[in-house]
Amino acid sequence: MKTKALLALPLISAALILSGCGSNGGSATRDSIRAVGSSTVYPFAKAVAESLARSNHDIKSPIIESTGTGGGVKLFCAGVGAATPDITNASRRMKKSEFESCQANGVTDIIEIQVGLDGIAFAADKGGIEMNLTPEIVYKALAAKPFGKEQAAKTWKDVDPSLPADPILVYGPPSTSGTRDALKELILEKGCETDPAMKALKDSDEDKFKQICTEVRGDGAYVDQGEQDNLIVQKIESNPRAIGVFGYSYLEENADKLNGLKVNGVVPTYDNISSFAYPGARPLYIYVKKAHLDAIPGLKQFLAEWVKNWGKDGPLAKIGLVVSPADVLAKSTKAATEYTVLSASDFE
Repeated sequence: MKTKALLALPLISAALILSGCGSNGGSATRDSIRAVGSSTVYPFAKAVAESLARSNHDIKSPIIESTGTGGGVKLFCAGVGAATPDITNASRRMKKSEFESCQANGVTDIIEIQVGLDGIAFAADKGGIEMNLTPEIVYKALAAKPFGKEQAAKTWKDVDPSLPADPILVYGPPSTSGTRDALKELILEKGCETDPAMKALKDSDEDKFKQICTEVRGDGAYVDQGEQDNLIVQKIESNPRAIGVFGYSYLEENADKLNGLKVNGVVPTYDNISSFAYPGARPLYIYVKKAHLDAIPGLKQFLAEWVKNWGKDGPLAKIGLVVSPADVLAKSTKAATEYTVLSASDFE
C-alpha cells in the first residue's frame, strides 16, 4: 500500500503543490493571475488583462503590478507557489545571473515570450527644447564621470557647442527599471565606447568599464522619477526646457503634448523602431512559470490573449506596441501556445 502511495506522488496536481506551505510562505491558492515587472510593459499587460476579462467572464481579471524589470524578476525568481508571481514583465531580456537565481530557487521551467518592440524615447514638451542627440552627447551629459573625468557640464552647450545653452535637466527611470538598463546598454555604453581608451577598457576590466560608462550623475541634472512613466510626462510638460526618457509607447500616447527628439538624426517612430533604424529600439518580454500553468485559473488563456492582441493591426499596436519581426513573432507564438522553456544554453 505504501509503495502505491509513493508511486502516486508524482501525480499530485500542480494546484495542490502550489497550495502547500513552502519556504516562500503562503498556504492558500490564488484564483487570479499575478504579474509584476516593467513599467513599460505594464500598459500592454493591462490591456491584455482587460481583453481577457471581457472575453472570458469566468476568469478573474489578472492583477498587474508595476515594480520595474529588476524588481519584478527578483520577485518572480523567489520560488514557485501561490505566494509568488506567475509572470514577470521585462523591458530587457532576463540576465544569465537572474536565470541562475531562478534555477537555484526552484523556478526551473521558464517560458520566455517576446511580446513586441519598444524604443527608449527622448522627448520634450511641444514647443520646448529641440536637439539632435547622439549616444555620445547623452553619455557626456549624463555620466557621473564621463570617460573617467570629473563631470563639469552644466548646460547642453557645455557638452556640444551646437546645442542650446539650457541647463541639463533629464527626468528618467530608476536603477530598478528595464528602461534604465536599456538606456545604459543602448545609449550610454555606445556613447562611452566612442573613446578608444574606454573601448579597450571593456576588454581589460569590464567592471570598471561598466562603472565609468553607465553610472549616472547624481547632482540633480538627472532626476530619477520612479517607475511611473506618466510622472515623467507631467514633469516635461511643466518645464519646456527639460527632457524625459521613457518607453516609446508613452511618447505615442502623448503625441499631442510631446515631441520625440532625434537620436543620430532618426526620429522615434513606429517604423524606425520596427526596422531598428532608431538607436534606442529594444525588445519587450514576459516570463512565465510553467509550473503555474495548470494551477492558476486563466493563465493559459492569458498567454493566448497576448497572441490575439499583438499583431500589427491589433489593439496593442494602437497603444504603442511595435510588432516583432515575423520570425520572432512565430517563435513567440510557439512559446505562448506550446510552452517551450528556456535552458542555460539560451544565454551562451
